[in-house]
Amino acid sequence: MINTAETSQTYDGTELLHLVMDDGSGQARPGVVILPSFANRAAVEEDYAGRLVDLGYSVLVADIFGKDMIGLDVGKDEDKQKAFDTMNAKMEDRGAYVKQQQAILDFAKAQDSIDGTKVAVMGFCFGGLCTLDLARSGADFQVAGSFHGLLKIPDFGTRKIKPKVAVFHGWDDPMAPPADVVALGQELTEQGACDWQIHAYGGVGHAFTNPNASKLGIDGVAHNANAASRSWDSFCDLLAETMR
Repeated sequence: MINTAETSQTYDGTELLHLVMDDGSGQARPGVVILPSFANRAAVEEDYAGRLVDLGYSVLVADIFGKDMIGLDVGKDEDKQKAFDTMNAKMEDRGAYVKQQQAILDFAKAQDSIDGTKVAVMGFCFGGLCTLDLARSGADFQVAGSFHGLLKIPDFGTRKIKPKVAVFHGWDDPMAPPADVVALGQELTEQGACDWQIHAYGGVGHAFTNPNASKLGIDGVAHNANAASRSWDSFCDLLAETMR
């Protein structure tokens, strides 16, 4: 059985409406925070959350833009533009925005169904960037997983990276070219990441985990079932190794 409940958090005057999913037992289990794509909290993230609950974790699917930005249909031009505009505005000051992700992480750790000493953060696309930025900020958690995330190094200054880092990347991703992958590997090494890995999938583009990716109508953005399955299996292995 999966217990699902929305829970509200206010950050800097914005109400964030997160979704908490657990087994309903009332016991604290290792937790996973999911930071969504530029489309904000949606069915794709909730599907992955359900899989994690079945594997023995409690999950917080984060609202990263505000409750008024939940339920966007980025297959429609108006919603897609709204999502891109919001993401780009947040990208202008990543040092400020990462503080919101820290607040979400702290909020997740305080949930009754989550063991705050065993927490992973994972993100898709823009959420993958947010996950990496949270690790770069020196935040204290156990695993950082980025799925087809943006990789550009921020200007806020990276501190020692505490979590194990796993990056799952489509080699043909137009939003994160090979030079960004090499730069990330150098950064993780220089910042003393205790354990990092980058998986690059040949012939694979952006948003490969999302079955509806092609609806965006953007070149190089498409679902890839093999990459989605392989990346998920690798991430789950890392979770089990680290947090169970």
